[in-house]
Amino acid sequence: MCANLCVTEMLFMLTRGISRASPLLRTMARPASSAPSWLQPPRSSTSEELLLLEHKYGAPIYRPVPVILDRGEGVFVWDVEGHQYYDFLSACSSLNHGHRHPHILAALHAQTSKLTQTSRAFHNSLLGLYEEYICTLFGYNKVLPANTGTEGGETACKLARSWAYRVKGVPKYRAKIIFAHGNFWGRTMAAFSSSSDVSSTGDFGPFMPGFQLIPYNDIPGLERALQDPHTAAFMVEPIQGDGGVVVPDPGYLIQIRQLCNKYNVLWIADEVQTGMGRTGRRLAVDHENVRPDILILGKSLSGGVYPVSAVLCDDHIMSTIRVGQYGSTFGGNPVACCVAMAALQVMEDEKLAENAAVMGQILHKGLSKLPKDIVKEVRGRGLLQGLVIRETKDWDAWKVCLRLRDNGLLAKNTSHGSVIRLAPPLIIKEHEMQECVDIIQRTIMSF
Repeated sequence: MCANLCVTEMLFMLTRGISRASPLLRTMARPASSAPSWLQPPRSSTSEELLLLEHKYGAPIYRPVPVILDRGEGVFVWDVEGHQYYDFLSACSSLNHGHRHPHILAALHAQTSKLTQTSRAFHNSLLGLYEEYICTLFGYNKVLPANTGTEGGETACKLARSWAYRVKGVPKYRAKIIFAHGNFWGRTMAAFSSSSDVSSTGDFGPFMPGFQLIPYNDIPGLERALQDPHTAAFMVEPIQGDGGVVVPDPGYLIQIRQLCNKYNVLWIADEVQTGMGRTGRRLAVDHENVRPDILILGKSLSGGVYPVSAVLCDDHIMSTIRVGQYGSTFGGNPVACCVAMAALQVMEDEKLAENAAVMGQILHKGLSKLPKDIVKEVRGRGLLQGLVIRETKDWDAWKVCLRLRDNGLLAKNTSHGSVIRLAPPLIIKEHEMQECVDIIQRTIMSF
């Protein structure tokens, strides 16, 4: 029943959005393509028809903004009717480099024409080069290549437990890992076991033992938890993304580093969303010049064209895991290595972090002018910003996202429903940012 209501609502809002599209929505003819006909939906397919197909055959696990995207280029996407939008979500920061970056696509095409997969049963000619490149860039001894951010989080937890038993001397199966309320790093059983979101985890117990939750941005609470000699690690996002773009107090990361040193506990930094220049520095931890023991990267590590993640740490941690204790058929495959090196090179050459810092200031300044009776707070860093909507019976974050779509900009509220996450590609230019600020201001004022 709920799924039927949701799809009915989406169809209504989608149709309403297209029929009332503002002049800012630009249209263009669908480009000719040499791809086989079976690879593309029929030209007669409408957004409503494609949405109904998803409803009929797909698992009802998401509530997307009702727009059917067909093409992307740089900071823009187009729907199947040809309407153009600014992408202000970047696939949850997977597209820091923008849609279809030519250098990353060139690397992808070159490697797929040569060798796509070997599994880890054999060596491949790019794995060692990639491992050297990423370890040197981020300053760690070792990297474990994986595919998704969630897989990276799982691997970091395994490494922390193994280190606790083999190095710290924690009794077997007594190791604890500390997490912060509001964290989000996936939807596997381990990720759910560390989650405070009971609305999404309620049907999946029993949960994994040895995980403890403490408040985010609470140094006294962290110290109390770390005093337990069985504590192996503290895993935390430097800025909570899906939890509502929550920025901790200045010095929070420095104090994490100091306390983990004091109590011989590993600090795991989940930079899957905040890394790769998103917050105005290469890593979000760089804002306080601190170094975690284990670093998790993902999402934009491939420029958004391929699933790639990585777990980085030093020898004394990585050496605790042995042959047969971890495996990934696709982890470290030649295509992943090639596109990740290309994405990292583009991040450095095009100074994406520096641009994110400058454009983030323009965005934040524009958002700060929004009326407080609608927008309670603007928070974030670089090009990861959150609008906290003061919800009423007349408007909420979801309705704001729908009207932003009608005005030519795509954004989405986080799992903390009253917060709209704004995260455009880091290649955005100043005139584009100014136009987006105008769209957001005009949209908010329309309420």
